[in-house]
Amino acid sequence: MSFSIHKKILGSLGRAGVIHTPHGDIQTPAFVVVGTQATVKALTPDMVQSISAQVVLANTYHLYLEPGDEIIKSAGGFGPFMGWYGPTITDSGGFQVFSLGAAFGEHVSKVATQKENQSGKNPEGGTKNNKRLAHVDDEGVTFRSHRDGSTHRFTPERSMEIQWNLGADIIFAFDECTSPKASYTYQQEAMHRTHAWALQSLIRHNELDTEKKQMLLGVVQGGQSEDLRRESARTLASLQTESGDSFDGFGIGGSFTKEDLGTAVKWVNEELPEEKPRHLLGIGEPGDVLLGIEHGCDLFDCVAPTRIARNGTLYTHTGTYSITNAQYKTDMKPLEEGCTCYTCKHFTRAYVAHLFRAKEMLAGTLASIHNVHFIVQLVDGAREAIYNDTFFEYKKKFMDGYYLQG
Repeated sequence: MSFSIHKKILGSLGRAGVIHTPHGDIQTPAFVVVGTQATVKALTPDMVQSISAQVVLANTYHLYLEPGDEIIKSAGGFGPFMGWYGPTITDSGGFQVFSLGAAFGEHVSKVATQKENQSGKNPEGGTKNNKRLAHVDDEGVTFRSHRDGSTHRFTPERSMEIQWNLGADIIFAFDECTSPKASYTYQQEAMHRTHAWALQSLIRHNELDTEKKQMLLGVVQGGQSEDLRRESARTLASLQTESGDSFDGFGIGGSFTKEDLGTAVKWVNEELPEEKPRHLLGIGEPGDVLLGIEHGCDLFDCVAPTRIARNGTLYTHTGTYSITNAQYKTDMKPLEEGCTCYTCKHFTRAYVAHLFRAKEMLAGTLASIHNVHFIVQLVDGAREAIYNDTFFEYKKKFMDGYYLQG
């Protein structure tokens, strides 16, 4: 497990390189396709590979609940379990602290607009309701399963044990992802808790991974506050066990405002060691990904490409559109002119629109192929542009076209 930088973007923190894993190399920057429950929704592993995706991420919380990490361990890890033999990543379960806790039932995401960020604030974020399924304390998180209501407990050590069983090449320290509506005081409290959990995660992981088969990434928190973000990055970068072990790389997690995402990422990456990889967690909007690349991130993951595809929303270089709109009922063009994905080479807008209206399962598959292909190719193109010293021209051309309509 190692990371090497091969080319830097002049005038920014961005770079292109390679992460070496036991299951193959990841050319960075790279978009990580999300397979939450050891499946990329609506796609087979062969389809994912044909799209040129390099790496798949699965969700620790969901696989712990079903089918269980011990079953996946007996299969050789979640990669072989799902029939994917390339590089793999698992998250820590920390995002579920947010989605089942402060965000539960509140219709709030980890990326908010400035207006959303200022509305309805309370110390923890969201509203004070008794319906939340996760409750945080200094030692860990107690949560009720969204499946059957049973009670479970995640600690940093337990997260490491589960992720060890899931067998991914890259894993994350347990952290508390906060709401963008949380107060500064709570963001600070959660950050310090995340730092304590980071050390516990590092210690337990090194007890399990004696042969160094996995790369462990610490997760930077701190919300939208520059002082907290920089403090978190510096603390995790300098964190060591008594035996001298430190993190192999870093995730950038927590909450952002849409308007300041690039700035917050830059704060963090100015503090993190340059020689270690950085993963921007849960960010997949095309423009945000390019900002992340410019400011020094190497990996990105998000469920958005397949999630919006299943609702009929499609990416193009001039923005998104809904294939279910009436105007596409008789449109015999591909989903996007010039796209080389399987869907665009073989099917028309009219056909895909028909599948959605008929509620055919193939609709979600064809739309997901296109969207995942789009975002993977966007990041691959950015990487090529870095090597060609044309990244800023590449970014400007894309941004000028993608946001033209809005």
